[in-house]
Amino acid sequence: MKKISVSLTGHQTSISLEPEFVDALHKIADTRNMSVAELIKHIDDNRTPNTNLSSAIRVWILHEFMN
Repeated sequence: MKKISVSLTGHQTSISLEPEFVDALHKIADTRNMSVAELIKHIDDNRTPNTNLSSAIRVWILHEFMN
């Protein structure tokens, strides 16, 4: 597992993801000309309430690659 530290709405948080998902986040962010932090904020802003952020990121990445 890899940890990513980001600030979301003024709060520092750490997210643990498998290295493959971290790599995917970086690739998607690069293709969108965004920082990884901006991409995570986008996912966070659109996730279902009470959904774990790490899980929401994994599902979001899966949907990105399926589309």
